[in-house]
Amino acid sequence: MPIRPTAASGPALALLLTSAMLAVFLAGAPAADTPALPAIPEEAVVLARLGTAGRNPIPIDPLEALIASGKWSAPKPGDTIDLAGDRKGKWDSLRAKNGVFQSQALFGGYLHVPVTADRHRVMILEAAGHVHAYINGEPRAGDVYSHGYVRVPILVKKGTNDLLFLVGRGSLRAKLVEPKAEAVFNLADTTFPDLIAGTKAQTWGGVVVMNTTSETVTDLTLRAAVGDSAAVATPIPSLPPLCVRKVAFKLEGEAPVDRDKVPVELQIVRKEKTIDRAKIDLGVRKPEQTHRCTFVSAIDGSVQYYGLVPAKPTEDKAKPGLVLTLHGAAVEGIGQAAAYGAKPGLHIVAPTNRRPYGFDWEDWGRLDAMEVLEIAQKELGTDPRLTYLTGHSMGGHGTWHVGVTYPDRLAAIGPSAGWISMWSYAGARRPENPNPLQEIFLRCASPSDTLALSRNYLHHGVYILHGEKDDNVPVEQGRTMKKHLEGFHRDLAYHEQPGAGHWWGNECVDWPKMFEFLRKHTIPERKDVREVEFVTASPGVSADCHWLTIDAQTHPMKFSKVTVKIDPEKRLFTGKTENVARMSLDVAMLKPGEAIAVELDGQKVELPFPEKGGRVWLMREKEKWALTKPSAALKGPHRYGPFREAFRNRMVFVYGTKGTADENAWALAKARFDAETFWYRGNGSVDVVADTAFDPKSEPDRNVIVYGHSESNAAWKALLGDSPLQVKR
Repeated sequence: MPIRPTAASGPALALLLTSAMLAVFLAGAPAADTPALPAIPEEAVVLARLGTAGRNPIPIDPLEALIASGKWSAPKPGDTIDLAGDRKGKWDSLRAKNGVFQSQALFGGYLHVPVTADRHRVMILEAAGHVHAYINGEPRAGDVYSHGYVRVPILVKKGTNDLLFLVGRGSLRAKLVEPKAEAVFNLADTTFPDLIAGTKAQTWGGVVVMNTTSETVTDLTLRAAVGDSAAVATPIPSLPPLCVRKVAFKLEGEAPVDRDKVPVELQIVRKEKTIDRAKIDLGVRKPEQTHRCTFVSAIDGSVQYYGLVPAKPTEDKAKPGLVLTLHGAAVEGIGQAAAYGAKPGLHIVAPTNRRPYGFDWEDWGRLDAMEVLEIAQKELGTDPRLTYLTGHSMGGHGTWHVGVTYPDRLAAIGPSAGWISMWSYAGARRPENPNPLQEIFLRCASPSDTLALSRNYLHHGVYILHGEKDDNVPVEQGRTMKKHLEGFHRDLAYHEQPGAGHWWGNECVDWPKMFEFLRKHTIPERKDVREVEFVTASPGVSADCHWLTIDAQTHPMKFSKVTVKIDPEKRLFTGKTENVARMSLDVAMLKPGEAIAVELDGQKVELPFPEKGGRVWLMREKEKWALTKPSAALKGPHRYGPFREAFRNRMVFVYGTKGTADENAWALAKARFDAETFWYRGNGSVDVVADTAFDPKSEPDRNVIVYGHSESNAAWKALLGDSPLQVKR
């Protein structure tokens, strides 16, 4: 039977193409149990990879193009699909073995199975190994890394249902399970803290809840009872039809002193009736032991955690320093923390990158690292001048990336087995002669260009650590950075461990000489900084360095460079800029009163000392610099773009309900799919609400993602009624 996708399948393609830039296609496939009825059949048809995949800014997939245009129909063995030129792809038969479909064709290829049912019913699809799936044309999130925790409720219609999977790395397991209630827990994916023995906990946990009905559910509560303590209730946010959401809930109770774990009873409750219940254990640790700490993220309202190795006390009782350590691929933050011994006067903090693979410590992984840094500095009372960064493998790359992005936040960095960039190691490709469209996409990736930003490393010390025989991240990555930095950096150390591979024990992260190097460095006080040299790819990613801020660019996403010196005696700033439209200077280090002189790009501007002190703003118009005033209405670091930067500030997805039946079905399916994808990729938790339930005045500081257009989404007028850009049917 042909798949006749709703409009969901077309626009969903945009997200799938975008997510391909972030994905690393790795998967395995453990065996599945005997499937329940309706069942995934053992016979399937498969289609080998059709086009480009991996880290490609513009992936090409002829099959998804057919889905988007509504021209695709369920295949039979021997059917073909047109590819570029005169080539064709052919669908072949494949039989599952012990519940697992396995084939070379599934390394980036497709698998289709028909599922028959005698009536309409909701089932839970448990699958692993797929990037995503189309269920009767609607996109649903996958489990490309085969973690085994992705379970999504789906509507199985009477008759034949088409299930189409894009598979990551050679194998897929899938089964259908009947839900036991209209709302159920999925304990395969949780985020919990460790409790500290002898203290009363007031913290947060995260657990997956599934709405297994075809209606929006708004009246659920999650109750959590820690040990013998009274249960604490947390309202569960609105759950759209057939949705999966990792919800935040409060944990309050006494942590015992004589046990290393404490039981917690969880209940989903509706009007005092328990719908589902579950029990889990929380770890209990002594204050000096390594442990998990949870927090509610400002990115999306989800619960995240970081691992903490508490500092040993020191005799002088000075404020401790902090080492932020970034884990490698497939490693948890708590596992990274466990590799370190406790250090006198130095807390070790390990964020998560949102997931073991996460975002390679870029994008939301980078945001997670900096959010954890700010929370930990506040909670632990550290000296911000004694802040250091290190990491291993993917975390070594994260050290290069975060270090070059926020140069004034770190006294020194220590990448271990770190790869340089997506282009040097991760398979990203640059066209030799990019056309205008490709050039735009390349500019969007400019925040990832480590070498182009590398002069920012001048603001801190750099210690490079690598194993000579590393068979995962070749030692040439470390040697290349050493050679590159030696051309201009004078605070650089390099150690190559003879004969060592990729992981050579805890020493490859807890390396004594590296820690000696880190401890020798301190971030200077802002008033003592006499020169700022700073490069950024986007003020929306990184705008500040000491007392200088780049507020806007002339050409978005091209590199902006500034070098400015200050002479406090003359009250004079002098420097040069490149691709800067607006910038500001913090003048708090100068005594109030007399005017300030700023000489930029050969032009001198006399400025009155700001009445409220602090900062002056300059704008470049027609090649001339002039004093200006700050304005929240202008494009700036607080609201800059590009598109992916909208997915922060506790974003909310608002889907339209006022269009045609197909438009409404598309909007809900696309919003739900995007939220599921952010859950899987980034341990996220996103509000997905109907336009009729959304009040733009209730939370004005949140980012809003609108699904639909001016004629299909009732929230459009309130949000975009005055916009010069209008979208209609």
